[in-house]
Amino acid sequence: MTGSLLFVAIILLAGAIICVSIAKRLGLSSVLGYLIAGVVIGPYMLGVIGEEGQDIMHISEFGVVIMLFLIGLEIEPKNFWEMRKTILGMGGIQVSLTMLLSYYLFTSFDYESKVALVLSMAVALSSTAIVLQTIKEKGLMHTTSGASAFSILLFQDIIVIFMIGSIPLMASSSPKMPADNHGGHVNLLDGLPMELQTLAIIASVVFIIIAGRYLIVPMLRKVVKSGVRELLIAAAFLIVFGISFVMEYVGLSPALGAFLGGVVLSNSEFKHELESTLEPFKNLMLGLFFIAVGASINFIVIQNNPFTIGGILVAVIFIKAIVLFIVGLVFKLKIDQNLLLTFNLSQVGEFAFVLLSFAFQSSILEQEQLDIMLVVTALTMGITPIASMINERLILPRIGTKESVKRPMDEHTKSEKIILVGFGQFGSTVGRFLKSHDIETTILDHDSNRVDYLRKLGFEVYYGDATRMGLLESAGIAEAKILICAVDNPDAAHQISKQVKKKYPHVELMVRARNRYDAYELVNLGIENIYRETLDTSLTLACDVLTKVGFEKETLKNQVAKFIKYDEESIRRLAAEPKGDDDYIFKKREEYKQQVESLKEDFKRDKKQN
Repeated sequence: MTGSLLFVAIILLAGAIICVSIAKRLGLSSVLGYLIAGVVIGPYMLGVIGEEGQDIMHISEFGVVIMLFLIGLEIEPKNFWEMRKTILGMGGIQVSLTMLLSYYLFTSFDYESKVALVLSMAVALSSTAIVLQTIKEKGLMHTTSGASAFSILLFQDIIVIFMIGSIPLMASSSPKMPADNHGGHVNLLDGLPMELQTLAIIASVVFIIIAGRYLIVPMLRKVVKSGVRELLIAAAFLIVFGISFVMEYVGLSPALGAFLGGVVLSNSEFKHELESTLEPFKNLMLGLFFIAVGASINFIVIQNNPFTIGGILVAVIFIKAIVLFIVGLVFKLKIDQNLLLTFNLSQVGEFAFVLLSFAFQSSILEQEQLDIMLVVTALTMGITPIASMINERLILPRIGTKESVKRPMDEHTKSEKIILVGFGQFGSTVGRFLKSHDIETTILDHDSNRVDYLRKLGFEVYYGDATRMGLLESAGIAEAKILICAVDNPDAAHQISKQVKKKYPHVELMVRARNRYDAYELVNLGIENIYRETLDTSLTLACDVLTKVGFEKETLKNQVAKFIKYDEESIRRLAAEPKGDDDYIFKKREEYKQQVESLKEDFKRDKKQN
């Protein structure tokens, strides 16, 4: 439309902001908003990005790379080893069975065997970007379906190495030139014997592991000592791009290399600093990736091959859904958790773009076959958020775990109605402590496996999304005295608090907050009882340190109570201030200074009294 890169950037950002805002307002996934934005501004509607579409796809793939690096940071090697049974079991069954059924599908479409094998490998992969973004938005990461989805995706990200490595073995002619490969790349292993290719792959993995310990960590220590914030950001990108380049150079998935690099650095002292530095860039780049996927849907190819594309599309989604549902049954997932897993992972993923392009470059796929499968891949990714919404709003309420199960109340139950939302690690501690003092609570949770288990233990439990006022009313919010909001999703906590405070102002809200910034939002809603999950533990640790160096325990208990009092007062004073500007920083610094001085004076006064 215009040759200006700035104009394209403006349209991309504007499209994202408008479409995602509308999607969220309608209660849809942000992923669907990004995909729609891509379709609208793509070459087949407004034509804004036109020929630049492929370049945007290449750039946006860094969002997937950064995401997998951050996932790797969260997984310590020992935890990865503990997950091996679910990763190999669920992932292995899903990939093997999907490939087998897909192979027969494509041979029935008269594709030759090696083409059918490549296409079945692509179909077996799901979209890590879409699935993880969706389950994170909906707070499902720590549910049974979320953990199962993560295990399957992790296996797929590993097995893609072997899939890409097998493609040169199936090539029957010389590779196409890079200029004609739709995003393929020449790598170090081109033309080498299989033994040397295997050796180079192993050597690259070993290099990343050794470099993580003896090169990257020492480099980060020097960067941190410089005290220059932008150098740390540059170092974080250098690590991610450097590792990805090494893996790409030997013909492997750059995203997998980034994941491996994250795992290597997961035990380093820079884990949290890298996470906080890269997180904002990851979300922006992932949004750009979803826009690029939407823009890549080729409506001309669809017009020329409507029945072929429609047939493959329906068959692929059906095969993946059936296989995923079988996997859920084998691993004894409840029906609703199984359906969430099935609908979330039934698309073809972003690594299929890489694998298919590499197969085209290796002269296995013809141009028409490549175009058709790229469209099918993009369409499955676009359909997934819509299918997930239909599942959650129409199917699960009818055939999933019942929201409530009537049972007689225990004789010792107190008359006050208390509702506890969220029975994870935080909420279960609260619930068990209340029960030990004969205080029964009505529990709301969105993990059906956990709901079923709690019902067997005799708890009154409601299943579903507590942000729905209908569920809260079914649980008796109108008669409740206290609502304890212990969910680990700040957005959900904010929404629940806002709705209850508006419609049932008589209910006393006691709300969990992750940190100071979550607390600011709750204060601005008028919530009085806010519990930061890190505050008490941090102060307990600090008291233990002071006790070991000679301070008296009784005096410290008083100091802790006063610290909490001063800190809560500070939060209420700062809650309305715009965060991040110079005025806020100045006021926060003054608050800290005043808090320290007050505590010192209190400590001196207590010592004199004792």
